Amino acid sequence: MNRRGFIGAFLGSVPTVAAPSAAMTRRPATHGGDVGLLGFGMMRLPTTDGGSARNGGTIDQEATNALVDRAIAAGVNYFDTSPVYCSGQCESATGIALSRHPRSAWRVAAKLSNFNPKFWPLAESQKMYAESFRLLKTDTIDFYLLHSIGGGGMKNFRARFVDNGVLDWLVGERAAGRIANLGFSFHGDFAVWEWMMAHHAKYHWDFAQIQMNYVDWRHAKELNARNTNAERLYGDLDKAGIPAVVMEPLLGGRLARFNANVARILSPLDPSASFANWAFRFVGSKPRVLTVLTGISKREHLEEDIRIFSPLKPLDAREERAVLAAGDALMEDRSVPCTSCAYCMPCPYGIDIPTMFEVYNLALAEKRVPDPDDVNDRAYASKRLRFLAEYEAALAPLRRAEHCTGCGRCGMHCPQGIDIPREVRRIGALVERLEQQPG
Repeated sequence: MNRRGFIGAFLGSVPTVAAPSAAMTRRPATHGGDVGLLGFGMMRLPTTDGGSARNGGTIDQEATNALVDRAIAAGVNYFDTSPVYCSGQCESATGIALSRHPRSAWRVAAKLSNFNPKFWPLAESQKMYAESFRLLKTDTIDFYLLHSIGGGGMKNFRARFVDNGVLDWLVGERAAGRIANLGFSFHGDFAVWEWMMAHHAKYHWDFAQIQMNYVDWRHAKELNARNTNAERLYGDLDKAGIPAVVMEPLLGGRLARFNANVARILSPLDPSASFANWAFRFVGSKPRVLTVLTGISKREHLEEDIRIFSPLKPLDAREERAVLAAGDALMEDRSVPCTSCAYCMPCPYGIDIPTMFEVYNLALAEKRVPDPDDVNDRAYASKRLRFLAEYEAALAPLRRAEHCTGCGRCGMHCPQGIDIPREVRRIGALVERLEQQPG
């Protein structure tokens, strides 16, 4: 089962229902009133072919409008977008959906996603900024972020935001009222993070967006040596009084999937709670968290998220210890630390990298990845057939691992720093061995 496990199977098609009787938990923003603790990440909007826009395809505007309508009715008012999300369609779709509601009903978070050096000159970054206002149909952006500031290290950070005058100009835009809250999202080089913290007294960051979940809390650096444990990042923000916006609370969906090791730890505490419930409650229990972003493309996922946050039940001390122990248990598996952000896409050779990793990680979490060298595994034959069937069903022949050339373009864009060609080769080698075996 994926994402929310058994819950989606029982919900099926979810009809329009009233907002929960209990109000959604809210937190105060630095400027502009309260924010619902559940935030709507617009990266994974539904597409006309029934998929998610993070994989490409055309956004289904009618379905997007319906999700936004339901979210606003339930108290969600933070909507996170970027010029680069959904193959460049995200801001337009977001603007159309939100502008149908009173401006007081929603807050929009937009980003200066000037990753390409052609956008580094001040004038070019200003054009990207102005285009966001136009597409979002607003004259004020509630939360504006320097996007993914640690990628590329200090040299890139300074070229994108400091030496070109962009940061000082954005501070002026905040003073003029066109930006209500100015902040940043962080992945990568910790030296950049330290610079931001050291300059808080000068720039007065209104919020910061960090990757935070119960695995990354203490194990982010083990997953990727260039990452920083969320416990440290959150601690720095808490000490400075800077609200935290949480991204990847489900670690790309991995923390919402069934995992036997996690179930043994968490299910005895509450057999009815989904895996997503535990993950959301962990991050939402931290008082400095302003909002928790989750990418939504399906109505049933939104309905579950609304229930969890309306209101959020904070973890008690015993539950928090158990959730952190579940994070320790997850570190024992061999999964690829992919969050399905799809920044690695499109692959110039057509490989569907996020889907490949998703199929592998799900089978691994459910202990269904066969080990070709384990001759004592009585379930080996059934595991082999099922894994190959799922791999072939999810990936068209031209989208599979054997077409990887190792060019490395994908890895340059991965916020998690995954050696993507190595992981693709590893999965490809496993599939090849399984295909060559009889039976």
